[in-house]
Amino acid sequence: MTKIFIALSFAFLWTNFFLAARERPNLIIILVDDMGFSDIGCYGGEIETPNLDALARGGVRYSDFYNASRCCPTRASLMTGLHPHLTGIGHMTNPPGTRKHDYGEEFPNYRGFLNRRCVTLAELLGSVGYSSYLAGKWHLGGAHKSLWPLQRGFDRFYGCVAGSTRFFSPDTDQREGRGIYSGNQLVRKVTSTTDRAYYTTDAFTDHAIRFIKSGDEKKPFFLYLSYTAPHWPHQAHEEDVDKYRGKYLKGWDELRKVRHQRQMELGLFEKGQTLSPRDEKVPAWSTLDLEKQKEMDLRMAVYAAMIDCIDQNVGKLLHVLKKREQFENTMILFLTDNGACAEGPALGRGEIHDIDKRNLETNNNYGAAWANLSSTPFRLYKHFTHEGGSATPFFMHWPSGIKSQKDWYRSPAQIIDLFPTLLEVCGVDYPKSFHGNSLPSLRGISLTPSFSGKPLERSKPMFSEHENNAFMIEGRWKLVGKGVSSPKGPEIEKWELYDLKQDRTELNDLALTKKDRIKSMSKAWHAWSLRNKVYPKPKGKGRK
Repeated sequence: MTKIFIALSFAFLWTNFFLAARERPNLIIILVDDMGFSDIGCYGGEIETPNLDALARGGVRYSDFYNASRCCPTRASLMTGLHPHLTGIGHMTNPPGTRKHDYGEEFPNYRGFLNRRCVTLAELLGSVGYSSYLAGKWHLGGAHKSLWPLQRGFDRFYGCVAGSTRFFSPDTDQREGRGIYSGNQLVRKVTSTTDRAYYTTDAFTDHAIRFIKSGDEKKPFFLYLSYTAPHWPHQAHEEDVDKYRGKYLKGWDELRKVRHQRQMELGLFEKGQTLSPRDEKVPAWSTLDLEKQKEMDLRMAVYAAMIDCIDQNVGKLLHVLKKREQFENTMILFLTDNGACAEGPALGRGEIHDIDKRNLETNNNYGAAWANLSSTPFRLYKHFTHEGGSATPFFMHWPSGIKSQKDWYRSPAQIIDLFPTLLEVCGVDYPKSFHGNSLPSLRGISLTPSFSGKPLERSKPMFSEHENNAFMIEGRWKLVGKGVSSPKGPEIEKWELYDLKQDRTELNDLALTKKDRIKSMSKAWHAWSLRNKVYPKPKGKGRK
């Protein structure tokens, strides 16, 4: 009898293990590129994003979530759960055929590619039976094929290896790997996947759907849908642009106020949070002549159309999941890689007033003028660790595992927290080594308490560094600075201190009145920077 009981117990446990393995959720990470904090509807924007808004309403929406302030550092942390310096991407990555961001063996954490002292999410999920797909932007090393997605755990790949590409004709601009790749092969001639002209946002989504449909239905899948939109060059379908032409003639001054008011009505910020002033580099809208206002209206309309198209494609993907009865057990995460992009002249670059030239421009954008709107209510942008550069819209949706929450989730979290969260959800242990290489311990915490609205129990502060810009968040306090970090220790006089509970927009610097806190937090930040290999750092890799 005892033997029978043991045998039955073992069979029961094995069956439950097998069922648990089969019932692991599908995972989809949707990462957008260079989008500001307030652009989508559910975070205060006027851009039409009904599909993203519905996902946010049906899951958990974070009010205080932070990326790594730049495209590839964020991607490195997302894929590995480590601060980017530990992965070899302390600054930027190398495009295919170049080593422009490889600073040599003297700087092992600034080699410009994802090293083998880390393991990717795709590699770990593959070890427990997931099919892993990447559609879109890789940007984690492209100097040679050994660094590309298929060599880092993904089963299927369609997209660009480099940091950006043309939206309508990526096959006409293959400088530094800006073309499109299918697997490890360059696509010499792209073909449209819709009844419209070829457009990367459409193509990435359609290839992602093909991957899902052609995959093994008995296996869960991990889809990393990494859009290049709305990164420059700003290009969009004419019919999408037409929806927004004229809507921005009110100008950035008025629209920043409107967005901020909408954010307050949504409850995104607690009462008393004020709107930051217009960027000092940006002129008042009223000082522009009518022709310039029309040009700037079009610049923003094109940008808005790019985000609108993302939402259309998310809707297409959701329709497929529902039709295949996969929606309920698919966990979807949405975020952006950094704050709005203010690179180039304040009023934008490139002659985009002629939409017919869309395929000829390679770096046109909307400038700090509209990036300031995208960052509402914050100040500063991509590259910086102030709120405008590092705070991101972030929500998770999973009908089978996350309770729909009416209120905003206010426990602060950051990009390195996603990796341990997803490992816990999928029942995967983080190994001490992988393929013979020892691994650093994970620095983040699981966000699973947020699935039911419970606060996070974070025992350590959050840290970040990029291009000598840095932050440390401890409770309500944020230590932040531009050009502050140095190998001998931070330059204390460059630090700013803010009470995020009262001042998310970082307008009331308390550094002069709380010098003891500045000193203690600065010391803690420097200790973190040494543990996480911020140094040694190549010279000249800062941003002012």
